[in-house]
Amino acid sequence: MTFHQFLLILRARRIVVAGVLGVVIVTTLLVSLIIPRQYTAETALVIDVKSPDPIVGAALPVQMMVGYMATQVDIINSNRVAERVVGLLKMDEAPSVREQWQADTDGRGELRVWLAELLQKKLVVRPSRESNVITVAFTGNAPDFAAAVANAFAQAYIEVNLELKVEPARQYARWFDEQSGPLREKVEAAQKRLSDYQLRHGIVPADGRLDVENARLAEISSQLVAAEAQRMDSRSRQSQSGSAETLPEVLQSGLIQGLKAELARQEAAREQLGSRVGKNHPDYARIEAEIRSLRERIGAETQRIASSMGTATRVNVARESDLRAALEAQKKRVLELRERRDQIAVLQRDVESAQRAYDLVAQRLTQASLESRTQQTNIAVLASAKAPVQHSSPRTALNLALAVFLGTLLGLGSALLLELVDQRVRGPEDIEQCAAAPLLGIIPSRA
Repeated sequence: MTFHQFLLILRARRIVVAGVLGVVIVTTLLVSLIIPRQYTAETALVIDVKSPDPIVGAALPVQMMVGYMATQVDIINSNRVAERVVGLLKMDEAPSVREQWQADTDGRGELRVWLAELLQKKLVVRPSRESNVITVAFTGNAPDFAAAVANAFAQAYIEVNLELKVEPARQYARWFDEQSGPLREKVEAAQKRLSDYQLRHGIVPADGRLDVENARLAEISSQLVAAEAQRMDSRSRQSQSGSAETLPEVLQSGLIQGLKAELARQEAAREQLGSRVGKNHPDYARIEAEIRSLRERIGAETQRIASSMGTATRVNVARESDLRAALEAQKKRVLELRERRDQIAVLQRDVESAQRAYDLVAQRLTQASLESRTQQTNIAVLASAKAPVQHSSPRTALNLALAVFLGTLLGLGSALLLELVDQRVRGPEDIEQCAAAPLLGIIPSRA
């Protein structure tokens, strides 16, 4: 079919095309005038997702904002919010609504659920693509009713969102509260074990006895080293010579040196006196007696010093033995104190570990308790819904435009369908297609 043939068909079937178009337009106009008018009210909500939580102090990560906004849209569209709207508006208390529910469902199910489903069908939630604003639109038969339902959806969403935030916090608070009791008992038990151990062994928290005992141990060790040195020195001096006269103490004694000088002087006087008067002279005998006395005193003093060296050696040996015993006893005491200190360290770590666990649970309990009692939300009503002045449907002008377009398509389709059913010759092309002979001429129609 050529375009010229198509135009010839439309020209021949113009009455059909015009009739179908007129019927569609009239029908659309009548339907637009008959169906009840619908009014759409919109409320805008802004969600603050960038500010940190006032209790937790953490902000929502940027990569989770898209999912968070989608979740908020799903919450607004949920049955829980719709049922809350029914409760806020007390729609289930109206007798007419109950009668309609009885007629539609024969009393099956719940009235509030049925009303919530009806409200959800007329609800439209549109999140903004470039901001954190969500538009909630509701379409109803009356302007005031549509605005009231839209505002009720905003209020119900805020309340449900707060409940969804508070309910888990309440559960956590109850759980942490249950855990805090046993943990507090563990802290008290660990502290009691530490206190009992300190009391049993007489240890105070700021006890510095271990340092004192360590210093005492070092002092005893140094005294023992000094005693060993003195004992070895006295023994070496005692055994280095077989004669007591050669001992350093004897040679360094002032008394013995004085006696020896006096002895030398008396011996010299005896030699001089012997050469003059002889050995039988009374003065010679007197000097001889003094010499013997000096020698006896020198021998006695030498013997005394030698004896004192042996006594010093014995004293040093005894003192060394006592110091060794004291050193062993001090080592044992220091080891006992270190063992007690280690045990106290273990008990203190138990107390600190139990205290950290209790502090952590107490901190989470406080945080969960605050969250469970919070009445703050990150959602605010940006613009409340107002009763619309103009109805949103039916849109008569738009419906007529669509009717013209669809009517024209239906008219053209009807014309083509009739032409297929009842084909006629509309021009020379049709004759050439139908007959095998060539076209000889055309008889013009009378004017």
